[in-house]
Amino acid sequence: MTKIILNGYSGKMGQTIRRMCDGSSEFEVVAGIAKHLEAAAFPVFSSPAECGVAGDVIIDFSNASAVEPLLQFALDTKTSVVICTTGLSEEAGAAIISASKEIAVFRSANMSLGVNLLAQLVRKAADVLYNTDFDIEILEKHHNLKIDAPSGTALLLADAINAQLGGSLTYTYDRSSSRQRREHNELGIHAVRGGTIVGEHSVIFAGEDEVLEFTHIAQSKAVFAQGALKAAAFLKGKPAGLYDMTHVLAGII
Repeated sequence: MTKIILNGYSGKMGQTIRRMCDGSSEFEVVAGIAKHLEAAAFPVFSSPAECGVAGDVIIDFSNASAVEPLLQFALDTKTSVVICTTGLSEEAGAAIISASKEIAVFRSANMSLGVNLLAQLVRKAADVLYNTDFDIEILEKHHNLKIDAPSGTALLLADAINAQLGGSLTYTYDRSSSRQRREHNELGIHAVRGGTIVGEHSVIFAGEDEVLEFTHIAQSKAVFAQGALKAAAFLKGKPAGLYDMTHVLAGII
């Protein structure tokens, strides 16, 4: 049984994780943390510093400003932590790296197993196709409430491809500002916002007379909660270090 302290327990992702843990023989939420408290079947606290309940792993689905205080709590209590919050500042990123020297910290731009497997697949495709004159473009779609673009997942995929190609690509986000043909070393990243789209990401390899396209579609937020729980189970008992979804996938594939 993995005992979880859930930071952001009253948010949409927190509620999804709580539903998955209800009646589970593998996971138990033993405490919740949120700025605005709501009744729950476990003790709740308005800040990490107030939490007096011990857990095996902290799962964080809160907001960027809450990450650094949470890391301090994790360090003070020597509790492993899964950081699911995105849009972090450079300072928060540095705090994560620093904390990982003392405790086990898991961080991923996307908690979906499918997305992270996709990142591995497109690395291989780029390795094979880019030098045979295939152009690479990424298209991402999200709901009309999402305020950042491109998505963190689109950048995760772009960075995976670029790393495979030795950092030789330049990212192009908007072609309306100039009238010129694309260069082969461009990686175009495009965003669509509308309706209630949970998340769709396509990586397009376009060559002469043929196109290969990889697409991941998230049909609900449950895929991210499932990934977070798998990460928590993986992290339990791990030594200090910085982990990500490639470590989880390594135990599956």
